[in-house]
Amino acid sequence: MSLHAKRGPMIGVIGAGACSSAIEELAAEVGREIAHSGGIVVCGGLGGVMAAAARGAKEAGGVTVGILPGPVIHDANAFIDFPIATNMGHARNAIIAQTAEALISVAGGYGTLSEIALGLKMGKGVVALFPELPIPGVRAAESPREAVREAIASITASAGRTVMV
Repeated sequence: MSLHAKRGPMIGVIGAGACSSAIEELAAEVGREIAHSGGIVVCGGLGGVMAAAARGAKEAGGVTVGILPGPVIHDANAFIDFPIATNMGHARNAIIAQTAEALISVAGGYGTLSEIALGLKMGKGVVALFPELPIPGVRAAESPREAVREAIASITASAGRTVMV
């Protein structure tokens, strides 16, 4: 029995730690779509896009994992089921990119760009919801549902492939 038969895909939701209410709602909808698809939300575990995606997943009965930058699991937002304290600061972005089987970007800054770059380097599917700039290798999506569908399609397409970095 494959691991996917025991659980759904682990999809990273990456984005700004502080954002507008419109971006929060997009992230929450991404989280809901991941949960509806049977997937698990993996995020940085703090505020903004991370909290909104986790909230959306929990509202839809989903499961969430937060890869935290600091040493304390209690720093995770209230919607994280499984907090992982790394005490690695921004270097924890590599753990998010490695843990997630695909990544969905919802707005963000340099930290988000680092996760996108790491995900691409690791051979992961990366989808950007309403991207501000085109990034080679990143698929653009115009809705949360499309973003999740594209992320799952990238996981399915890469099943059985191993990428060494």
